[in-house]
Amino acid sequence: MTTVTGRLWRDGEPQDDEFSFDAISDCLASDNQLVWADIYDPDHDALRALAGELHLNIWAVEDAVAPMERTKATVYHTHTFFTVYAVDSVTPPADDDISSTLSKHRISGFVLPRGLITVRLPSEDGVEFDIRTVSDRFDELGGQQYGVGALVHALLDVVVDGHFDAVQTLDDAIEGLEDELFADSGPRKGLQRSTFRLRKDLVELRRVVLPMREVVGAIQHRRIDAKTAPELDPLYADLYDHVLRASEWTESVRDLVTTVFETNLSLQDARLNTVMKKLTGWAAIIAVPTAVTGFYGQNVEYPGINTAAGFVASSVVIVLLVIVLYLMFKRRDWL
Repeated sequence: MTTVTGRLWRDGEPQDDEFSFDAISDCLASDNQLVWADIYDPDHDALRALAGELHLNIWAVEDAVAPMERTKATVYHTHTFFTVYAVDSVTPPADDDISSTLSKHRISGFVLPRGLITVRLPSEDGVEFDIRTVSDRFDELGGQQYGVGALVHALLDVVVDGHFDAVQTLDDAIEGLEDELFADSGPRKGLQRSTFRLRKDLVELRRVVLPMREVVGAIQHRRIDAKTAPELDPLYADLYDHVLRASEWTESVRDLVTTVFETNLSLQDARLNTVMKKLTGWAAIIAVPTAVTGFYGQNVEYPGINTAAGFVASSVVIVLLVIVLYLMFKRRDWL
């Protein structure tokens, strides 16, 4: 079901009770007003009608509702279109080694000279993005005096902060795997599945984190070209730095999870070699009494046959050889 919320500022003062979706065109036409309209689960026909009213690029509108759209930013003559993915960390059940630890929320935006229109689609896992955090971040910045650039910055800043939290969650999970990997009792049974799940989550996260450099760079260059609100330039520079750090951190976590995966395989091979070495040692020890008793079990006459002395002699030989082999293998760490 389509839900529309929004905020309106006039001369830098909030006038949220006067916001009307039907009057967006009039609000955008006024030089002293700033409007933000958020459309959740949009109706395609209604969105196309709004695009025609605001002269939005029709292909950008299609991209806003198209499935599996990638993170990107496109600059048009009258507006800028972008698609980003906010990410939340979720905690699967303790015995669940398959479910993802990340929840993605797709947000598309049309940046106009005096307004921002965001389009959000429902999340596949049912976890919804709290759009109020963007509004709160904008108010903390005091962005009314800086126009739509501050509003876009608030949205992207919240998204990038979510990326940092997601990378931190994956990093902590990998550290937990490392502790299990080198535990004295050995790794638990589901370690391999947990590592594979983290690798899948990391691949999904990289797809939304790495292209953020393109999005922030395109919006910043558009602002610089238009020479609007130069006071925001340091904030956008800091935001771009955060995007770079998140990208680098994601790459380092990728190397870590690959190392954990390969190390686990190496440790499994080492454990298998140790087991085989011990089995071989015990097999050699067990072969001694088998050989001795087999010798005395021959159907031929030999010294000590059918006598107590022969039994004692064979038993002593078995015990001595077993002790010698055990001590020799133990000294060489074969047992």
